[in-house]
Amino acid sequence: MGGDDAGLPPATERLRWRRLTMGDVDALVDLDSDPEVMRFLTGGVATPPATIRDGQLPTLLAQYDRHLGLGRWAALDGETGRFLGWFALDPSADGTEAELGYRLRRPTWGRGLATEGSRALVRYAFDTVGVRRVWAETMTVNDRSRRVMAKAGLRYVRTFHLQWDDPIPGTEHGEVEYELRAEEWAHTAQERPAARRAR
Repeated sequence: MGGDDAGLPPATERLRWRRLTMGDVDALVDLDSDPEVMRFLTGGVATPPATIRDGQLPTLLAQYDRHLGLGRWAALDGETGRFLGWFALDPSADGTEAELGYRLRRPTWGRGLATEGSRALVRYAFDTVGVRRVWAETMTVNDRSRRVMAKAGLRYVRTFHLQWDDPIPGTEHGEVEYELRAEEWAHTAQERPAARRAR
């Protein structure tokens, strides 16, 4: 693989992907300015533009070449190409594990796009990249994201509590971790086609 398409997950029925670029600063700032999008991340506080422009985005762009096939991608509407948000398989230090994540614009909510994209990335992580584990975390009270994790095939592992300097509502209930390991994915490989036919 080579060029800008190197290491991109395959498109889904309604989503396609591309690498993020510095040209995405405004779209990412807009995404992180929605209090509901940021509710379980910062308590609704927007990410400062300088943080995205000078810190987060350059770090994400540098990641693409370190672990080919992992990272964070712009999620685009499959028909219009409109920026919908992002999905991630953020790599561990050695690239053998990936943290599943996503952030979508509020008008897209309720359409099953988070589940569609997450399922595609889980399949891609194991079948193409070959990671040994995909995991995800969210606040215990974030029922919507927990449902997406479960629908993507991840299973609940634990609830844990962190110390925060600026806790947000719900922090007292802790965080949850979900995961799926390569051996579990391989074990269910023969069940998946039958499950798809049954739907």
